[in-house]
Amino acid sequence: MKPGTERIAGLLALMGDPHHGYPAIHLAGSNGKTTTARLIAGLLTAHGLKPGLFTSPHLQVVEERFEVAGEPMRAEELGPALEEVLPFAELYEARTGDGITYFELTTALAFGWFTARTVDAAVVEVGLGGRLDATNVLDAEVAVITSISLEHTQYLGDTLAAIAGEKASILGPGRTLVTGDLPGEALEVAGQRASAGGSAWLRLGVDFSVTEAQRAIGGWLVDLEGVYRAYPEVRLPLLGRHQTANLAVAVAAVEAFFGRALDPDAVIEAAAAARSPGRMEVVRRDPLVLLDGAHNPEGSAILAAALAEDFPTIRWAVVFGAMTDKDVPAMLASLAPAAASFHTARAAGSERARSADEVAALAAQAAPVPVSSHSSVGEAVAAALDSGLPVLVAGSLYVVGEARGALGLGPGA
Repeated sequence: MKPGTERIAGLLALMGDPHHGYPAIHLAGSNGKTTTARLIAGLLTAHGLKPGLFTSPHLQVVEERFEVAGEPMRAEELGPALEEVLPFAELYEARTGDGITYFELTTALAFGWFTARTVDAAVVEVGLGGRLDATNVLDAEVAVITSISLEHTQYLGDTLAAIAGEKASILGPGRTLVTGDLPGEALEVAGQRASAGGSAWLRLGVDFSVTEAQRAIGGWLVDLEGVYRAYPEVRLPLLGRHQTANLAVAVAAVEAFFGRALDPDAVIEAAAAARSPGRMEVVRRDPLVLLDGAHNPEGSAILAAALAEDFPTIRWAVVFGAMTDKDVPAMLASLAPAAASFHTARAAGSERARSADEVAALAAQAAPVPVSSHSSVGEAVAAALDSGLPVLVAGSLYVVGEARGALGLGPGA
């Protein structure tokens, strides 16, 4: 990881600055940004546009990061798309002696692929933070901040205000900022950023809101008050009350992008088609298996609240793994009331993953339930299934991705 935009800007300049060829909506946030980005792209598609979508990280294969009009990049498209970028990356490295990072390469690939596919707009998720993230070469018409919590403090600062400042840096002068449910310190920083740049600011709970949310089979029936009009009786097939706020933010962002009210039928269509793999995702019914990529204390607390509301009588065999830079005790404490057992594992796909034995020791302190440590995520999933209990996989998107593979689920399945 090498924070800074100088390499990606230099690489894109050699490529002809493809990211200047379409308007964009840019999303930052501690949690919720991938789901919100997917909802935004779906809303644009339902209104007749052809949006490109760039998210990260992927769960199973890198092609998941790139979509156009709801269709992920096919495996056979990755090689040719990469071959378009690599000569420019090699030229940049030869001229500067500075190496392009993996994330910078995928960002450049996304922008170039969107141009080749002649998208009408790009929906782009920040990789980490905002100010120094590779995606911050965009001058997006709409900037979105979904949430703010203490995370990646070694890079972003150790206060909510500092982290908010990093994330709010994706907002350009004269553009529009859309914010979700942010803590007071973060709201103050976001407001200052918008005011300083003469930007409009649309806030959840002030300028738009969820006016009603009723549980329905497999999700929610939602009434929204948008920026320009109301959108009643919108069915959202995603579990977790927090997803209704993500939908409200997505609708407000697209209203801001168009500068008008949306077609209510298009909102209903886009919401009904919503999917968010690895986020409160039920992948089996017998036994019940739920995957959620909650990867920090805020995300784990949100997951715990959703479990208490959506599955109040269930105690879970929890497959859990996390990264070394996360507050694992706080995450485990949130999940402990719903846990009947913990099965810990280290994600093989990340060098930052914490060892299974370390996580097991912390799990034993979090709850008086059986705890076992496993050599792989697949082994942990198998042990949890053998228990006969409902299974919850959480703690990291890397763990969730490996669990999907262990369960025989292909990308996007």
